[in-house]
Amino acid sequence: MPSKRSSRGQPSLFPGKGAEVPAIPAEAALSFLRETRGVTTWTVRDMADALKIAVGDVKRVIPILELQGYVKPAGANEWMTTLAGEDVSGSKPPRFTRERVAQALDELRGRIGEINRDSRAPYKITEAVAFGDFMSDRPRVQSAEVGIKFEPRGTEAGDGVQQRDFLHKLHAKGGVIQVRPYEPWMRERKHRSLL
Repeated sequence: MPSKRSSRGQPSLFPGKGAEVPAIPAEAALSFLRETRGVTTWTVRDMADALKIAVGDVKRVIPILELQGYVKPAGANEWMTTLAGEDVSGSKPPRFTRERVAQALDELRGRIGEINRDSRAPYKITEAVAFGDFMSDRPRVQSAEVGIKFEPRGTEAGDGVQQRDFLHKLHAKGGVIQVRPYEPWMRERKHRSLL
């Protein structure tokens, strides 16, 4: 994938040249493809609504996704995510109920509150957003993705292993939520705040 940076400061799948192609972080576009697992087709409007970008921008992005083999036309104004798109986005067959995911997110919100109130905790969580197909009306969904931003409480930031361990402890049992480091594009797309 290209290493150019989007206007949001993230690596961009779509490097953008003026008004030709909008700069969208690669991870944002792939998060949308992940959400399409389990649906037959989707529309330009679906992508625009999920990523909170203009329909015109989506219409310029889709041909690039098509050239990469991640999507293909499925009729008038409809698209489908290919097996390559499912693979590159890391999607999984939907197996959870929306209620189970909502319960896991509520539990995570509670744990975040406890961590932020505990002055002995090594980190304070400053941002927590959840996104994914659980925000749809589908009966079965994939695990929710959660971006967590945190800062050390003391002068020591801890090494990468300590930070990964901290995030890992926030994962729900059974794979219902997937916690990862926060990136700014996560708040810019359709999401649920956990703070």
